[in-house]
Amino acid sequence: MSTASSAEPARAAAPPVPPPPVLRAHALTRTYGKGDTAFRALRGVDLTVARGESLAIVGRSGSGKSTLMHLLALLDRPTTGRVEVHGTDASTLSARELNRVRNSEFGFVFQQFFLTAGQTVFENVSLPLVIAGVAPKERRRRTLEALDSLGLADKAGNRATDLSGGQKQRVVVARALVGEPSVIFADEPTGNLDTATGGQVEDILFGLRRDRGITLVVVTHDHELAARCDRSVTIADGLVVADRPAEVAA
Repeated sequence: MSTASSAEPARAAAPPVPPPPVLRAHALTRTYGKGDTAFRALRGVDLTVARGESLAIVGRSGSGKSTLMHLLALLDRPTTGRVEVHGTDASTLSARELNRVRNSEFGFVFQQFFLTAGQTVFENVSLPLVIAGVAPKERRRRTLEALDSLGLADKAGNRATDLSGGQKQRVVVARALVGEPSVIFADEPTGNLDTATGGQVEDILFGLRRDRGITLVVVTHDHELAARCDRSVTIADGLVVADRPAEVAA
């Protein structure tokens, strides 16, 4: 005697869960000072930065754009709100864990070079690896690789003071790159450079984003630089007043 099959129909596979964004800001505020002298630099900012995205943060001086970058980069703590890095609430991390994230996940390129004049190019670039406790042999390999990728291999033994402005900024990019970060924060990265040299540094940064999948967060007054990004966020009086693709943001 035959029996009817009791097998259940196959269930459709659940769609894959997308990875969390690299950075996410929730209702960020930052107040400096107290009482009558208090200044609210940020007044409730929500922002998401996707993996591999290039994002420009633009606005007038005093708008809060650099404050926002410092909070996203965990260089400062918000007065209220929170920042998540790869889905982890940064407020739950110890000081040691915060240092590890800043040193291993992030690279920094600032308008001021912040190079140690008395040290060689090699020593300046290798500093994040020294802080991270990377073994000397691996430290040397990664430092020379970063310098070579920026066309600076022949400058490894030079003092920082012996370099041109464009060379110094490339050293800064190499230092940002040597830790193999997932995010590079660049605050007015071409502000101290002439137009041609600034364009070269921009090409390097966007090349790293393209070739290595590094997320790029740029604070800038330069609308041409902002237009090269995937997206542009405008800050005014501590608030996000525009968030749209960069090519229509200017």
